[in-house]
Amino acid sequence: MAGYDRAITIFSPEGELYQVRYAGEAVKRGWATLGIKCSGGVVLAAEKRKMSPLIDLNSIDKVYMVDEHIGIAPSGLHADARILIDYAREQAQTYRLLFDEPAEVEYVTKKISDLKQVYTQHGGVRPFGAALIVGGVDSHGPMLFQTDPGGIYFGYYATALGNSSSTILDYLEKNYKYEMDIGECTKLAVKALSLVVESLEVDRIEMGTIDVATKKYRKLSSDEVKALIDKIKAEQGSTQ
Repeated sequence: MAGYDRAITIFSPEGELYQVRYAGEAVKRGWATLGIKCSGGVVLAAEKRKMSPLIDLNSIDKVYMVDEHIGIAPSGLHADARILIDYAREQAQTYRLLFDEPAEVEYVTKKISDLKQVYTQHGGVRPFGAALIVGGVDSHGPMLFQTDPGGIYFGYYATALGNSSSTILDYLEKNYKYEMDIGECTKLAVKALSLVVESLEVDRIEMGTIDVATKKYRKLSSDEVKALIDKIKAEQGSTQ
């Protein structure tokens, strides 16, 4: 690589910033995370791994509320993601104070992406090693975006990040339908995660939803996640 990866401000002969690519590799090694948009709302879900037998998984958050109508699920370096989520919360609150209305989901996504892009063009800094799935319901209806370490973002019907994300995406491509209600959407999310999680247990999955009826973010309780898991296990058992 002839030293092109030693500074963020140096392009390779191929026009690539290697540090941005390395940040993308950090995302690929993260825990499985997904987002699904349907006619009933948006679902965000993420895997939680037991890194130590003594760790309390309830102390780990993988799906966050940004505003009452927006949630974020990150993958990659968790510390970097935490800073970006706090920044997103500040931007959403500032928008409310200035305009007395909730911020559009894309507005918050663009603000995050603008900050990420700044960290790809200045010496002495490095790119954020985290990608975020941003979902919510605003005046345009259900919205879902993914923002990557380089500062680019796209809208999606369904997307996945982290380890084994290709397996999740393959499953979603075959089973996704926009006409699903929020209940069917949450069930699809758990089925997709079940393909890659270490064990399909209630403390290994975290989920949040934003319903079009209420436009409110809500994190699913352990009982609700358990009910979904039990239903899926029963269906899988009946087909064997």
